[in-house]
Amino acid sequence: MTKIEYRKEFFDREYSGWEAYRRVWKYARKYWFRLLIGIISGMLTAGTLVPFFQVVQPALQHVESHDAKVEMRVAESAQKAEARPALDGQRAHRSRKNAFEKEIAKNSKLPGWYPTVEKWAAKCGISLQDEKGGMGGALVLIVCFIVPLVAFVRLGLMYLNNYCLIWSGSHAVADLRMELLEHVQRQNLQFFGRVDMGQLLMRIVSDPNTIHTILTTILTEVALAPFEIIVAFGYIIWFAVANHMMPTLCLILIGFPLFVLPIQMIGRRVKKWAKKTMQRGSMVGAKIHEVLTCIKIVKSYNTEQYENVRYAATNRYLLKSIMRGLRVGLMVRPTVETVGILLICAFIVWCFVMGVKISDVVPMLAPLLIIYKPVKQLSKLQVQLETSLAALNRIYSVLDLHMELPEKEVPVRKPTFDDRIAFQDVTFQFDTAERPAVSHASFEVPRGKMVAVVGGTGSGKSTLSNLLARFFDPQEGRITIDGVDLKDVAVCDLRRLVGAVMQETLLFNDTIEENIRYGTPGATHEQVVAAARLANAHDFIMAQPEGYARIVGEKGFALSGGERQRIAIARAILKNPPILVLDEATSALDTVTERSVQEALENLMVNRTTFAIAHRLSTVRHADLILVMDAGRIVERGTHDQLYAAGGIYRNLCDMQKTA
Repeated sequence: MTKIEYRKEFFDREYSGWEAYRRVWKYARKYWFRLLIGIISGMLTAGTLVPFFQVVQPALQHVESHDAKVEMRVAESAQKAEARPALDGQRAHRSRKNAFEKEIAKNSKLPGWYPTVEKWAAKCGISLQDEKGGMGGALVLIVCFIVPLVAFVRLGLMYLNNYCLIWSGSHAVADLRMELLEHVQRQNLQFFGRVDMGQLLMRIVSDPNTIHTILTTILTEVALAPFEIIVAFGYIIWFAVANHMMPTLCLILIGFPLFVLPIQMIGRRVKKWAKKTMQRGSMVGAKIHEVLTCIKIVKSYNTEQYENVRYAATNRYLLKSIMRGLRVGLMVRPTVETVGILLICAFIVWCFVMGVKISDVVPMLAPLLIIYKPVKQLSKLQVQLETSLAALNRIYSVLDLHMELPEKEVPVRKPTFDDRIAFQDVTFQFDTAERPAVSHASFEVPRGKMVAVVGGTGSGKSTLSNLLARFFDPQEGRITIDGVDLKDVAVCDLRRLVGAVMQETLLFNDTIEENIRYGTPGATHEQVVAAARLANAHDFIMAQPEGYARIVGEKGFALSGGERQRIAIARAILKNPPILVLDEATSALDTVTERSVQEALENLMVNRTTFAIAHRLSTVRHADLILVMDAGRIVERGTHDQLYAAGGIYRNLCDMQKTA
């Protein structure tokens, strides 16, 4: 089987992470207020960790002081059992006990907010200390009131943080989708002739969905996790300085960066496979699009199984990259956890060797344990960043492509067609072609006249009509309408002046009425019916059970070729353009249907300037001017009688079709 490979598009580019993510701000800045609220909420959420850190040491010291008091009471009992103490001895003991309790109170590292809480509690008649000055009441207050209060505040801030950032990210990505579609629609037809439509579809539909998921996650985590790490580290540094534990602090600051090393090492491989997954995913989407678009060919040649085998190979190709990327990405979390466990174990051993008290070391370990979660989130964020960068590369490659037809900043407004269209020494060549499709073409189309173009396949007939409709711009010469270059005319005015009925009639998967009304959204039902009557379409439409409300299917699949063509003619009649382009509008129809469509076309051409590309020469015998093309050049011109009498290429074409 042929090796499956991703085919890069001609416009694909690579962007650095800084360049790609900096451009995301273009879409997010419009929602700066909600972004700001989300970021501030994330910062405040991280700040709610401080009260939890502050209660660790007082709680442990309370336990230590309680154990010390128990030991003192045991020693007292033993002393009384030995002998009756002297009065001076009792006073000395009470003095030592009072001094001990004062020392306990002095060394209790109560949070700075505790005295304020104690003051307000006293005003309410609530005592937070027992008669011996113990900390039992304070612990009850902290556990039953302060901690739940902080937890609820933290919950509200986290909700606000997530909602505001996800809302902003969702709207920013919606704007990106809209810009992507608008940009693609502006490109000229050469772009659509060169690009793989299936892969382009995946870039418009699928890639922004990936960015939507990733961008909202990134915004949420970036606004929360770094601040949690900063708050935790800030508390560790403050605690170490306040308690003269600088060696311990240095050990933590040296060991913590080891968390980051596995993330950086694995991240490079994640980026590689994320990019390949994006590319191969677009191949799968393109293959599905291709099969479904060409389903008639697939069925007529009985190649369903062949296409299934090809799709299975493409699908396996995608699965291979997904699994490799998954294996690499899943290494991040266990690696970070393993490194973290080893570092904590080493830290505990060091504290044991140095004789550090548990009430001194736990307040530093607690923030480290809190840091673990945001560090893990940031480690996953690395994978997400690399994946989204691959999608951004594909999106920006499209957005940075400029093959659209240029329009002047102040174009010439042309609401009417008054005199003539003129081709003046026009030459056009496709980017990938070896020779010009149209070479040095010169002729005029007077208002109200019909000009027909005939010739063999590949002679340049359709290209000439596309130049008139300004789907392309010539490389040499110019095309004018009433003496104004088409390049200078406002595109919206030109589109209103020129209507087209093509050989391949494309309809939207909507009702017959909406397809006729397409391009003329303000038309009434009566106007739609009138246009359908002129196009000889009303009778077959009303023969349907749903009438004008019938859904025509994808590309008009539910209708015959002649029915589709007459709906397209009705659409052009409703638009009522003064200039009409007919590109072999009857070449694919049988004789009976052609007569019906030809009658509809004659109704359409009344009082219009017509430019007709003809395959069946019987349809253009009455044209005011017939142009005969060969290899991109106009080799003969004149009326039917003149050209037939001349005995050249036109006569040969007529004789072959037996139309003379």
